[in-house]
Amino acid sequence: MTKRATSKYKLNRRLGLNLWGRAKSPVNKRDYGPGQHGQRRKKPSDFGTQLLAKQKLRGYYGNIGERQFRKLYQEASRRKGDTSENLIELLERRLDAVVYRLKLAPTVFAARQLVNHGHIAVNGKRVTIASYRVGDGDEISARKKAKEMALIMGSLESNERDVPDYLEMDNREMKGKFVRAPKLSDVPYPVQMEPNLVIEYYSR
Repeated sequence: MTKRATSKYKLNRRLGLNLWGRAKSPVNKRDYGPGQHGQRRKKPSDFGTQLLAKQKLRGYYGNIGERQFRKLYQEASRRKGDTSENLIELLERRLDAVVYRLKLAPTVFAARQLVNHGHIAVNGKRVTIASYRVGDGDEISARKKAKEMALIMGSLESNERDVPDYLEMDNREMKGKFVRAPKLSDVPYPVQMEPNLVIEYYSR
């Protein structure tokens, strides 16, 4: 289980952007970093730009641990095709990311908690590993008791975001399907993600 060491909104302020596009984000009022030196701005180096791109992508998916994130990069680089597209696909196949995309949770952190606590099933079987890799055609659903949770019902009713085209969702049954692997252009990021810079960072 990945431990979130800092507040998700502090992560927003440190990066200087509204990473999840939420109305509650403090960046909407203060678009600079936390602390007494937060308002200092300087032009980042190439390394700094690449590092920021990595931190954005890592943070967006619930602040994945560095070791786990590096392993995803290494797998993406071994696969055929564009490494940056492969990385995005691997991230979007994580069960916590799919639960978040299907709007079964309001945040990716809440999605991870739902999975860890056994409230989510894949093809009818309880799965408690947030990094579990979802395959094409897999059915993801809220388990019986979870269907009564205010967290899930409130998230499904929210108009804050939509379910992307590479997934199908039945709100009434509280279950969805992973239809196909997404491309970078399919993923509804609220901010610009630059996985190509992440690849440059790791391939230095």
